[in-house]
Amino acid sequence: MNKSADKIKILLIEDDEFIAKMYSSKFEKSGFNFIIASDGELGLKRIEKEKPDLILLDIILPKKDGFEILKKIKEDKLNIPIILLTNLGQENNIKQGMDLGAKDYIIKAHFTPQEVVDRVKKIFPNA
Repeated sequence: MNKSADKIKILLIEDDEFIAKMYSSKFEKSGFNFIIASDGELGLKRIEKEKPDLILLDIILPKKDGFEILKKIKEDKLNIPIILLTNLGQENNIKQGMDLGAKDYIIKAHFTPQEVVDRVKKIFPNA
């Protein structure tokens, strides 16, 4: 993709307000256009309305969980890279997420927000 960071729109679907603000701050400082949805239903609405270039998706969410969102994106054949950003590190969760189309799986406790920004930048090398 040939977009500069300020044109790249990232949607974070995360119900923990502290984590959401922390990631928002890091990504905005790196020049990304950053949007937050605090639950799964709102996340699906934002995907439809905002057409993000990338989704950072928590699995444990109110209203609709991350796996339900992955299924919906797959059903709708939306070609949006999704990185699961979660505390669930069990092998079956990772496998389920990847089988449903996630591009990457990041366990929150193992990465700093800056490391997550760096991982995203690898997907958009010109950012």
